[in-house]
Amino acid sequence: MVDVLALVEARLRTALGEPDARAAVTFLGTDRVEVLRFREGDILRYATLGMSVRPMADPTATLADPVEGPRAELVLSVRGGLADTDKVLRPLAVLAASPQVEGVVVAPGASLDVGEPLWPGAPFTSVLVAEPGGLVEDLELDEPLDPVRFLPLLPMTPNEAAWKRVHGAQALQERWLTNGTDLRDPSRRSVPLD
Repeated sequence: MVDVLALVEARLRTALGEPDARAAVTFLGTDRVEVLRFREGDILRYATLGMSVRPMADPTATLADPVEGPRAELVLSVRGGLADTDKVLRPLAVLAASPQVEGVVVAPGASLDVGEPLWPGAPFTSVLVAEPGGLVEDLELDEPLDPVRFLPLLPMTPNEAAWKRVHGAQALQERWLTNGTDLRDPSRRSVPLD
């Protein structure tokens, strides 16, 4: 069997360079999840490593397929030096473990909520899962395995998350774009939603 995590880490290193820090979290009944930190100028990128070891299973399925199904890792990009964003490691690991713990399939357009600030003083408790392919290309695996998709996470304030539930992910992204929102600012305010 192919070592998915070794291939995922190699893809992350190719796309983002060498990680300058890493931490591991293990939750009862789940596989270990690591979070790697990459530095590119003033941008910090946090990427999970471990979520893709198993395919995500449809929560309505009677039995989870151990081979086929979507696989993903999460990538969060923030401006460094403006907040203690390294404390995002545990919340990111929680989100990466959610397919195993809660039986959810994480896909673009989804909202993921950790129920507390992503880091100390953060105005965000949730993230919007964006479309993959921009920062880190999908990692093709041998058949019958699905490719690993690297899903960008966009932090949302509670007001933005509530607005997104009503109007949808696309509408929120358009609102951010229209207002020139810096989604990498770890202390940004909510976009105007009136």
